Amino acid sequence: LDLPERQIIIDENNDMVGVKPRKRLDSHKLIEEFMILANVAAARGIEAKRDPKTYPCVYRIHDRPKSDKLDSVREFVESFGLSGPKGQVMQPSQINGILRQAAKLDYSHLISTGILRSQSQAVYSANNIGHFGLALEKYAHFTSPIRRYADLLVHRALIGAYGLGGGGISEEEASRIDEFAAHISTTERASMEAERSATDRFTASYLSEHIGAVFEGKINGVTRFGLFVTLTESGADGLVPMKSMADDFYIHDEDSHALVGKRKGKIYRLGAAVTVKLKEADGLTGSCVLELTGESLKGADIPGLVFKKKRVGMGEKPFSKGRGDKGKPKGKPKGKPRGKKNSYTGGKPKKKPKA
Repeated sequence: LDLPERQIIIDENNDMVGVKPRKRLDSHKLIEEFMILANVAAARGIEAKRDPKTYPCVYRIHDRPKSDKLDSVREFVESFGLSGPKGQVMQPSQINGILRQAAKLDYSHLISTGILRSQSQAVYSANNIGHFGLALEKYAHFTSPIRRYADLLVHRALIGAYGLGGGGISEEEASRIDEFAAHISTTERASMEAERSATDRFTASYLSEHIGAVFEGKINGVTRFGLFVTLTESGADGLVPMKSMADDFYIHDEDSHALVGKRKGKIYRLGAAVTVKLKEADGLTGSCVLELTGESLKGADIPGLVFKKKRVGMGEKPFSKGRGDKGKPKGKPKGKPRGKKNSYTGGKPKKKPKA
């Protein structure tokens, strides 16, 4: 998954002066491959020498996503004109095939994000079930640009398994290895949330000095209460509230990941490019409020894609005059009810009580 990361720019006075997408070079990808190979070698090395109770290995495991999540991914990528395997359990190689197809598209990062959200949470465990995302049977965190306690546990297990000196895992620590694995899994999620929150706050603080400025961006989320837009220049995320889109009544089409104007038929679809004006930026909460402007007010669709399923207000004829929300005539039916099921009451007409 090739997902963009934001880089906070700090000057010589330690003041934030900007934010931009972090560069991702081929050299980075090459180093990642070396790291993965080292992690696999570490897990295999411990297994080859160890007594599981004496030298336990803390694996990095990643369970298979739930079937309903994979079905959602299949529908999601099909809404972008991509094909996914049907009638079978999706394998990592097939997911990679989808990512290769998406790599040619301008909105490939949205496909990557959608697939990422469908995945199970990777955790640390002494019980190995493999790593689905990397399609690996044995995997442990042994090396990383940032030092993790999981790395140190693997280092100490290797020291003990190969008799490399002091510092191995003690018997008492080995008996608590499941407790350690659960703890570092929890703290990892907390640190990731803290990092994301800090980056959002830095970015919003920087943008607070640019209220009223116009930015290019792409729709990265479509909900019934508005659009989420990622700004191209800074990578910041902001909300275009539904209430600010007052030119029409918009309906959320979940299948097509779009908001569609009921009267004018404007389409705002996930992945489409938009131009927005910055209305608010709160450095304390890390939130930004945006407003569509310019050409974006005419709609933002992706050419060549069609809706999978039409709904009322999305290309079909609206309800005829005098009909309620469910397409039934308003008021009571004229004439006497017949002696059969009444379509208005949902059953047989009521009989008068006997004297």
